[in-house]
Amino acid sequence: MSNAPLYIQIKDYISTKIDSGAWGVGEKITTEMDLSSQFNVSRMTVNKAIRDLVNEGKLVRKPRAGTFVCAPSDKLESPLLDTANIANEVEQRGNQYHSEVLKLSSLVADNDVATRLGVMIGSSVFYCEIIHFEQGSPIQIELRWVNPTHVPNYLDQDFSKITPHQYLSENCPLSAIEHTVEAIVPDKQIQQLLSLSSNEPCLLLDRRTWSQDKLISSALLYHPGSRYKLSSKVTFN
Repeated sequence: MSNAPLYIQIKDYISTKIDSGAWGVGEKITTEMDLSSQFNVSRMTVNKAIRDLVNEGKLVRKPRAGTFVCAPSDKLESPLLDTANIANEVEQRGNQYHSEVLKLSSLVADNDVATRLGVMIGSSVFYCEIIHFEQGSPIQIELRWVNPTHVPNYLDQDFSKITPHQYLSENCPLSAIEHTVEAIVPDKQIQQLLSLSSNEPCLLLDRRTWSQDKLISSALLYHPGSRYKLSSKVTFN
């Protein structure tokens, strides 16, 4: 038996039904009353689980009709061939954005970090971990390494009020980006931070950015795979 709070257990149950295809797109899910009876909990507990899934884009409520599984087109979306300020993305969708800074510090570059930033092993680099939220639900985990030679005041910023993307764009205008995207099974820490069910994949965007000929930062951006997509548009003349 899981030790997770009851509403999380119900949320995981519904997510598993959706992710497995047992409840298909557009299908009406079990009623709150039936779920309350099934899990022997109050409707308030069930309502919280469903409300979270609505905020995450997995479910949609229809007045006097019930709650239904969202179509893939209802997923949140970010551009793939560009770098966008996630705070602006959320606000452009008419939703509320906020962030939580988990770490902001300097560290000594190991082999992996040195390779990412093009610095010597043992060099001092800046590092941050930030959770980005939309309507109170986590939509992105940002792990970012920054070369302090090019951005010496990075650690002095309040990244609960300004995103790293905005700060870096204003101080080191973007000239080139390099990125890869892959679907992964996240570790337990990422699952918890993104409120993912145990079998839910996530999209990992690995990005490096340059200003002129200087490699400024390297970031790992984790997104919930079931409620997020990355898109691109290429125009040929």
